[in-house]
Amino acid sequence: MLHRRLALADKHSDHFRQRGRNLLRLAFPSVALLYVCSFSSAPAGSAQAQSASSTTWTATIVLPPKIVASNPVTLAVLGMDGRLASGVTVELGDDRRVTTDRTGRAFFNAPSAGSVLLARSSGASTAALVDAAPPVGVLPTIAVAPVVSLRDRFSICGSGLRGNSDENRVKIDGAPVLVIAASPECVVVLPERKATPGAAQLSVAASGAALTATTTIVALDFESPDPPLLPGKRGRLVIGAHGSEDRLRIVVDNQTPDVVRFLRRDVQELLTSGGPRNFAALEVQAIRSGDFSFQARLLSAPDVDAALRYLQAAGPLAPNRLQHDLSKLASRLAHHPRDFEQVRREVEQMSSVAIAGDFRTLLEAARAAL
Repeated sequence: MLHRRLALADKHSDHFRQRGRNLLRLAFPSVALLYVCSFSSAPAGSAQAQSASSTTWTATIVLPPKIVASNPVTLAVLGMDGRLASGVTVELGDDRRVTTDRTGRAFFNAPSAGSVLLARSSGASTAALVDAAPPVGVLPTIAVAPVVSLRDRFSICGSGLRGNSDENRVKIDGAPVLVIAASPECVVVLPERKATPGAAQLSVAASGAALTATTTIVALDFESPDPPLLPGKRGRLVIGAHGSEDRLRIVVDNQTPDVVRFLRRDVQELLTSGGPRNFAALEVQAIRSGDFSFQARLLSAPDVDAALRYLQAAGPLAPNRLQHDLSKLASRLAHHPRDFEQVRREVEQMSSVAIAGDFRTLLEAARAAL
């Protein structure tokens, strides 16, 4: 995830600085405020690591969304600052363990059986779908989401890719980008921080083939409230979407509801306005002075098939009291895929009350796919 820092001395300032965390500091009753938007990444084209001691306790495990049975896989671990973390041990669902190398990545072979792979480390967990090997002679192809975020990793999937991340050469508009996770079906990349929002050409060189695809890169930016928020008062937060004039789905997550409250709910899905000034706004109320942080991300088009596979894998792990409800959700998604929004909300609710473990990880994977 790319990190960017913006510091605003007061409501009239337009001074920008690089690096930091997503943070908005409200200094009441003064008009002075510090607004920070942060994202960070290793330099493009090379992996960069940090010591495990400072990163593992908030690890994020990155797997390709789809892997191929018995074939090579590369995973990555990101620390609390979004940088690749070395020396982190990851437990795989088939009782194997791998440890990230100095580049923050680890290499292994996918299991030969099973529909999903689960990976766990430092309280974090994630899942990937396991596919059978494709027929011999399938022509290499790639596809990517029509819109991707400048500040977040995204997947390129298809055929003819390589499970060793270093064997996939990916470029955006001719500039090399870092591949952090890979399988023969998908690679996960970090955009180059200097990439320009807007239409972009992707190229992937792997297995002797040169593959291309197009996408649109969007940068999400937060605008500082004007007038500034005051305790007990309501205001509006605005998220700009630069690089596309299409209406985009985004989700905004309030991480400090005791400081600033979102009026509807603390996790909201929004639709941007579209047009040259593409933005979304949400109503908030300041509770007290302090540090206010929130995250916003693009929502990709739903992958109903992937979500259904995760729900089916979660079935055998569900508590008895939830098995019937889970079966109904899977059946509804299979027979009425256009109901994905309602299914997503119900899966999210089920996940929120599930205890930490493989069942909840699979529910969260299904929700993310929708």
